[in-house]
Amino acid sequence: MRVADVIDLIEGWYPPHRAEDWDAVGLVCGDPDAEVRTVLLAVDPVLAVADEAVALDADLLVVHHPLYLKGTTTVAASTPKGRVVHRLLGAGCGLLTAHTNADSPTGGVSAAIASALGLLDVVPLEPDPLSPRDKLVVFVPITHADAVRSALTEAGAGRIGDYDSASFTSPGEGRFRPLPGSNPTIGSIGDLEVVEEVRIEVIADRHLRGDLVSAMIAAHPYEQPAYDVFELVDLPDADCGSGRIGRLPEPITLRAFAEAAAAVFPTTAIGLRVAGDPDRLVETVALCGGSGDFLLDRARAAGADVYVTSDLRHHPASESMEAAQVYGGPALVDVAHSAAESLWLPVLRDRLVDSLGDTVAVHISTATTDPWTFRV
Repeated sequence: MRVADVIDLIEGWYPPHRAEDWDAVGLVCGDPDAEVRTVLLAVDPVLAVADEAVALDADLLVVHHPLYLKGTTTVAASTPKGRVVHRLLGAGCGLLTAHTNADSPTGGVSAAIASALGLLDVVPLEPDPLSPRDKLVVFVPITHADAVRSALTEAGAGRIGDYDSASFTSPGEGRFRPLPGSNPTIGSIGDLEVVEEVRIEVIADRHLRGDLVSAMIAAHPYEQPAYDVFELVDLPDADCGSGRIGRLPEPITLRAFAEAAAAVFPTTAIGLRVAGDPDRLVETVALCGGSGDFLLDRARAAGADVYVTSDLRHHPASESMEAAQVYGGPALVDVAHSAAESLWLPVLRDRLVDSLGDTVAVHISTATTDPWTFRV
């Protein structure tokens, strides 16, 4: 098993193209062809986590937060981030980041929090559009249909949900006349030719368009294949999106909900901050892993009784509670950022173990990376 093989698994579940434009995800350092025997999972790529990876003799450290989010001109060991790079590379350990690309998909950060809180009927709070997709249609002689279908599949076409190699084929006649200067595979220059052909249709993510067309042309027997590319309408994705919203098995007081949530999230110095009447009943729960005050209005519009997230700023929280007194709206629960996102790590571990079996040992970091150490 190579580093690249593990990356392919993780980025298959959490595609890099789903990351925000400002984000920095993917392999930060390390050799994609290096062998993997041990993987460590963590939220933050800090020195304590790097030390833990070295102590475990890990070959790959997978983290949620980027090491270099804003870019850099140096990885010198005289800088804190540079020390992390040197510590890992010196021990032969690679570093992979899955950040905003791991926030919205099924099995991602927000979905993991919803599951840990025991929510039912969970859907994205703000659904993403489905990944922009194309339909490619190509006309091929029957004799070469299998080769072209295989090439398209290898290039990434035909993935629909939990299926791959999906295509549709219909028969017909192809008609053409080779002109002077052509080099026809079938027929003669100046003669009208009729060929038994099939129409092959496949769907693929739009970012694969160039690869798809190149693979099709390379596999097609004709000098000039006839093909069409259609852009499909972008529809909401029922499984991917920012945050999650669901319901509790039964209504409980805000105080009881906060106490139950405190038992779910790892303990931190900051604890949970709660805004709202402790005796109000809550049933519909909205949440967002990470800094989620950008979804406050969406949580209110969706009818949430309580909204759980991290890093709530004073003014958005204050304005939300003021609005709730007039128009109704959710109570707020603010949980430490790293504590909330750490609930994703067991989900990722289980997915890796299910896929890799006993070929790779997968560990979750025990280092505490929340920056706050005590409260007075």
